[in-house]
Amino acid sequence: MMPGKDVVVIGGGAAGMMCAIEAGKRGRSVLIIDHSPKLAEKIRISGGGRCNFTNLHARPENYLSENPHFCRSALARYTPRDFIALVERQGIGYHEKKLGQLFCDGSSQQIIEMLKRECDAVGVQWWQPCQVRRVTQGGDFRLSTDRGEVRADSLVIASGGLSIPQIGASPFGYRIAEQFGIAVTPLRPALVPLTFAPEDLAHYAGIPGISIDAVVSAGGMQFRENLLITHRGLSGPAILQASSYWRPGEMIHIDLLPDEDAEALLLEHRWSQMQLANLLGRYLPKRFAQAWSAAVLPSRPMQQYSEQELRMLAARLHGWQLRPSGTVGYKKAEVTLGGIDTRELSSKTMEARKVPGLYFIGEVVDVTGQLGGYNFQWAWASGYAAGQYV
Repeated sequence: MMPGKDVVVIGGGAAGMMCAIEAGKRGRSVLIIDHSPKLAEKIRISGGGRCNFTNLHARPENYLSENPHFCRSALARYTPRDFIALVERQGIGYHEKKLGQLFCDGSSQQIIEMLKRECDAVGVQWWQPCQVRRVTQGGDFRLSTDRGEVRADSLVIASGGLSIPQIGASPFGYRIAEQFGIAVTPLRPALVPLTFAPEDLAHYAGIPGISIDAVVSAGGMQFRENLLITHRGLSGPAILQASSYWRPGEMIHIDLLPDEDAEALLLEHRWSQMQLANLLGRYLPKRFAQAWSAAVLPSRPMQQYSEQELRMLAARLHGWQLRPSGTVGYKKAEVTLGGIDTRELSSKTMEARKVPGLYFIGEVVDVTGQLGGYNFQWAWASGYAAGQYV
């Protein structure tokens, strides 16, 4: 007879382990299946290896979804404070870096080991590495894998999205949804660097590594953090944030001098013999100031510009407009935007409305957090919610 479990979780990352822990606490027999030979690689590489494991200020407004109210229930029932309490119980040191972002003092491996210990404490079993070849349903769920077959009363899909395929991302979860007739919203890379159009690349490709404190606006949202010039385009926290709201073909708007009145600054030096690029170099990185002024209005002594030209320059400094050619794709994207249509799921349990016993949690769902620990908080919260019911 085929061996059976109360719960099989496909995906041993943040959401999958949290769900397994909670189900195990309820006395459910749980098996986690993961195709990767390494445990929770996405946790390991996050936050520069220190794991930005939550954000103190996480609230529904920090998430994108075609159904923006869906995440409210899970986020309210498992808060950042709940996860912090778990971290503190395990004696893991942490600190707030900025804007409510919490990181391990040591390494992200501490979070992985903490979750594994919690899984072990409630008897969670593992098949890893293990490929799931087929899933069928006939009263219960039957999984055919390269380690044999297993039955499950409840099946949880926590297989993540398409971002960072080099550590094992795959479309597995979306295929399962398709198999069971569950809708998936359009997918695209998010929290991802943007690429310059050819005309902009010609001006800025030669100055990679330059960082600027700026306000970046896209899709009706604006973010003030650093932007970074790269060989191919723009990155840095402000750009990654804006990328989730930007749509191909649209402009992004950048205020390069958010703390200055550019018009007053330029007019004050109207009769100066100083070169424009040198003046801008007092407020912006010098190499960027030279490249930017060459692209917008070639640098010459300030006294040679008309008042109208200086006002135009000021407007451009506060509203530098770029039309990116695209993104660098899933390889460098931190998350996948879109996913399992939340109208197909119960916001209380994460269960598929039309397939009793089938649950979707974490990044595979159409709930995408902003940069700064919000996506981990969704993983913990959605995993916790499903874990109470599987």
